[in-house]
Amino acid sequence: MIINLSEQHSLVTNWVAELRDSEIQKDRMRFRRNLERIGEVAAYEISKQLPFEEREIQTPLGIAKAKMMKEEPVLATILRAGLPLHQGLLNFFDRADNAFISAYRKHEKDGSFKISLEYISCPEMEDRILIISDPMLATGSSLVKTIQFLKEEGRPKAIHVVVAIACTVGIEYVKREDPFVTIWCGDIDDELTAKGYIVPGLGDAGDLAFGVKVQM
Repeated sequence: MIINLSEQHSLVTNWVAELRDSEIQKDRMRFRRNLERIGEVAAYEISKQLPFEEREIQTPLGIAKAKMMKEEPVLATILRAGLPLHQGLLNFFDRADNAFISAYRKHEKDGSFKISLEYISCPEMEDRILIISDPMLATGSSLVKTIQFLKEEGRPKAIHVVVAIACTVGIEYVKREDPFVTIWCGDIDDELTAKGYIVPGLGDAGDLAFGVKVQM
């Protein structure tokens, strides 16, 4: 399932527009906050698909019946660019377990690249609901490797992916590799450059959120 949060008019379309705007991007705090807001909206929408159960709650005046989530998800993000989006999800799933993965493009002299995974920290994954956040879904290579990496720690019963901007190429690749993943997008673009960057996209989300890196 693919959900484009910009298909309907909402504040998400405003935040995506600001993320793309090269002038507004100069304000790093605003850029991070807009990613965080998209994460919050995605968390609310995902919560509608999670299992709930009815419980009795003791109030000062009696017993109330309430619908409560049966379990907390595992929130995973790809360092460093995914941190603001992850924080938005964590603002709503505030008792969730968390996982962190280091995944990045290691570029070759001929312009090609491979995905390097060097670090993982995660809780028990077996039969859990997993929500992975990464602001950009371009080729899909890093996301597919991240999912494979996490599955080595245990098999989740459901996987949701939250991104600010996705490319149709990356979406198709992820769905081919794992058809049961649900992808939530702030917006979807159709073009990908030869070097694997989304057009029009928004640029390098990690650099815009945290500053330009020296390492390539």
